[in-house]
Amino acid sequence: MSLKMKSEVILDTNYRPADDEPFMGPRQVAYFRNKLQDWKADLLEGTKETIEGMQEGTRNIPDVADRASEETDRTLELRTRDRQRKLVSKIDQALRRLDEGEFGYCSETGNPISLKRLDARPIATMSLEAQERHERSEKVHRDT
Repeated sequence: MSLKMKSEVILDTNYRPADDEPFMGPRQVAYFRNKLQDWKADLLEGTKETIEGMQEGTRNIPDVADRASEETDRTLELRTRDRQRKLVSKIDQALRRLDEGEFGYCSETGNPISLKRLDARPIATMSLEAQERHERSEKVHRDT
């Protein structure tokens, strides 16, 4: 059994994936891996700051309205962090797809997802057309 070594690809800071290069070639894979890892690190840093802020922010507020306002703020912050936790999970799934060579291909059709879509939403698993069909189908089922 041999271990496959990943070759390190160095990208220029101005690099953007282009249609005139091999789809999901080493440069594009490195670009999306960096983008996903940076996004995940930002989300995790925000979560860390929220936890620290909540630990430091426990105060005894005598005014009922002020206390209620602070509780509402905390609830909203926790809800946001929960959405971000789910997003981190989707980022991890995208990183796994990168490792498995499945990243960038539509889960419905198997065709490449456009680079513009992947750049805007690197966790996308469907092409724009497949996503729209999926959403229309969901809407029809929900409305019936």
